[in-house]
Amino acid sequence: MASSFHAFLVNDLFGDPALYVSLPWERRALLFDLGDVNSLSAGRLLKITDVFVSHTHVDHFVGFDYLLRVLLGRPKGLKMYGPPGFIDRVEGKLRGYTWNLVEGYTLVLEVHEVHPDRMLRARFACPDGFARRDDPTPCLCDGVIVEEPQFRVRTSLLDHRIPSLGFALEETVHLNVDKDRLDNLGLPVGPWLMDLKRAIRAGAPGEQPIRVVWSEQGRRRERALALEDLRRDVVRISPGQKLAYVTDVVYSPENTDKITKLAWGADIFYCEAAYPNRDCERAAARFHLTAGQAGRLAAEAQARRLSVFHFSPKYRDCPGELLDEAMAAFGRRLSA
Repeated sequence: MASSFHAFLVNDLFGDPALYVSLPWERRALLFDLGDVNSLSAGRLLKITDVFVSHTHVDHFVGFDYLLRVLLGRPKGLKMYGPPGFIDRVEGKLRGYTWNLVEGYTLVLEVHEVHPDRMLRARFACPDGFARRDDPTPCLCDGVIVEEPQFRVRTSLLDHRIPSLGFALEETVHLNVDKDRLDNLGLPVGPWLMDLKRAIRAGAPGEQPIRVVWSEQGRRRERALALEDLRRDVVRISPGQKLAYVTDVVYSPENTDKITKLAWGADIFYCEAAYPNRDCERAAARFHLTAGQAGRLAAEAQARRLSVFHFSPKYRDCPGELLDEAMAAFGRRLSA
């Protein structure tokens, strides 16, 4: 089954945490953590609509300034999500700059701060010099912080001696287009398929027409077909895919329980593996996971694949040791 989430770690195993997730049919992207993102092209950064920050240690948040620099002056909005105190941290970053020449700039940051039973929300608009405007507080239902027709994002507050957010990205339903069926109907692949998938996910009525426009031998062609006919003839519906992301947590019974529930059945689980098993005491003292603990968490969550990252630079000369320990505890090969 083709993946709906095109995800990759921005940096190497020892670099700052940042997971880029492209949603190709939506022409947008999500970013999990905001470490160093200078290697991402401006084109990729401009596709980001939502940023999910586990916590604001410098290696998870230093990329904010670079992302802001690229987005500034663009007709764009950005939603951000982080742990308790996150709104104050964003406000502090913005106050570090002078905003006296931003007439005509329209960038707006919508910043959400996750608490156990609610979210705080504030807006920072560039035309107002990014002055803080607090909005009414939305409730938090079953850890869901984003709910859209295409996907949802769920979170859990974990222990890193400060709150650190783990995340799960869940596709509501997986829609796969049968190319052979399209060919049989004389229909082309094209942007119209995005409209079709959106309509299906939104529960649109079956009689709703879907317009298909394309060019053939220099001539414009157009057809309108009922949503129900297309859904029956060319779309294969299956359970949605799931991606989990956890970093900077201590290995404890409470965290284990929360992480297992959050990552349960994930198609791919991105998990930090900062230390080798031989330094488990150091890992505990620093509130991080060992590679073996990351592997066990993925196995307990029954994840299909595991991708480890965020190795401590202290072990730059022996990455294979951490990879082998994670793989042994997980019980299968790791994802590249």
